[in-house]
Amino acid sequence: MFEGHPKGLWALALANTGERFGYYTMLAVFLFFLQDNFGFSMGTSSSIQAAFLGIVYFVPLFGGMLADKFGFGKMVTSGIVIMFLGYLLLSLPLGAGAVALGVMALALLFICIGTGLFKGNLQVLVGNLYDDPKYSAKRDEGFSIFYMAINIGSMFAAAVALSIMAWAQDSLGISKGDSYHYAFAVACVSLILSIVIYYAFRKTFAHADRAKIATPGAEVVEEELTPAQTKERIICLCLVFAVVIFFWMAFHQNGITMNQFAREYTATSETGFMSLFLSKSLSFTEIRSFWNLLLCVITVYGVLNIFQSKTAKGKAIASLVAVASVGVLVYKSMNVGGLEPVAVEAPIFQQFNPCFVVALTPIIGIIFGALAKKGKEPSSPMKIGLGMLVAAMAFVVLLVASWSLPAAEEQAAAVAAGTATLVSPNWLISTYFVLTIAELLLSPIGISFVSKVAPPKYKGMMMGGWFAATAIGNYLVSVPGLLWMRMPLWGIWVVLIAICAIAGIFMFANMKRIESATK
Repeated sequence: MFEGHPKGLWALALANTGERFGYYTMLAVFLFFLQDNFGFSMGTSSSIQAAFLGIVYFVPLFGGMLADKFGFGKMVTSGIVIMFLGYLLLSLPLGAGAVALGVMALALLFICIGTGLFKGNLQVLVGNLYDDPKYSAKRDEGFSIFYMAINIGSMFAAAVALSIMAWAQDSLGISKGDSYHYAFAVACVSLILSIVIYYAFRKTFAHADRAKIATPGAEVVEEELTPAQTKERIICLCLVFAVVIFFWMAFHQNGITMNQFAREYTATSETGFMSLFLSKSLSFTEIRSFWNLLLCVITVYGVLNIFQSKTAKGKAIASLVAVASVGVLVYKSMNVGGLEPVAVEAPIFQQFNPCFVVALTPIIGIIFGALAKKGKEPSSPMKIGLGMLVAAMAFVVLLVASWSLPAAEEQAAAVAAGTATLVSPNWLISTYFVLTIAELLLSPIGISFVSKVAPPKYKGMMMGGWFAATAIGNYLVSVPGLLWMRMPLWGIWVVLIAICAIAGIFMFANMKRIESATK
């Protein structure tokens, strides 16, 4: 999976990892910053963050339009600089007065604009690398690797942010409200690294910023489309965007209904081997669950490399890494209290998604690679449709777990009285596992499809359209939350199952038309 890709992919992926790490470091604590520093209520803080997230995903549409006119590289560079200024302003400890509030608003505006110029256009550059016939068959794999890099950036973000804040409070005597600025400063450092990587290796992808993609000894002329072909491709992409809206509406229940399910319906302690991957503490040095999940990821890559390495030395090293990782996990479970009960807090479940993404990406890549060799690999639109059906299956897991559980109001009373029926954390972990598979079938593959199908003159705008659809999905995540107190728990999951299934059926109903756009 990791072989045969253009060198520019690795440079762009690493640059994106740095930017995403900074973004998620900021986002991990931003809600609490609004409450602890400015004294905003939960409702006000949630509204501010929701508005920020919506704008962040809408602005790439306009960033793409600008890139179509002025060039992708220029917009990416401008985006990095503007984002840096935003994080720099957030890093300033200005207190909680009107000036501080105004500076924060300006900082968020800079971050939104910078992200809009950077995010979608960087992905267009990745897609342009695969316009070269030498690499075209590797396009989906390339975007899967790129997507994995995003999640590597997000894996460490929350732990680093909280660790930096704890260090500032304990070692420097900084107040809790001011300690948030140290976490925001981490985003500044991360963006500096991203800028350095982007420019240090720019030669490897500079050609992707042109309409013509050249191979050694040959030149590929930009594809000419008739107005009718251009219109049809845009319509097909809009059909995909419509499906994407409902995927993100369902997926981001991890912060709404799934998070509430974790808080009110999931056991607050766990024993046995699974206790290794659950922990109350979110400190970077104490988050046992994170490090143990990382060992699992290392084990997966070690096992895969045993079969993929072409030399005996490579196989031996991979075997040693896999055995050592498993050995550490076994030792911890048997000798370091891994089997003892551990407290479980709701937010901890969200760490499973990026870890699953990193672990499952090569496995799914190998599966599709094997199918491709047999000429049986599904098309990109087919993968997107399958992703929606798999997402429906993820909520089927929660439906089974919730079938006999009381409604939210009744459960809240039972929790207060100490008589509540609670389910194993394994139900949520299993849901995240299945939902991650759906994500890997849809998100990187969808972005890859947009980069391939978008008319050359509108690549930036169409990539921005993908993120605009994501923004709409983010706005709609509140709909199931509004139903939380108004219908049985199992009914919530039935609604989400229906949404995902209908979107998947819609995708398959339009499959021939969408697939024709790639021909």
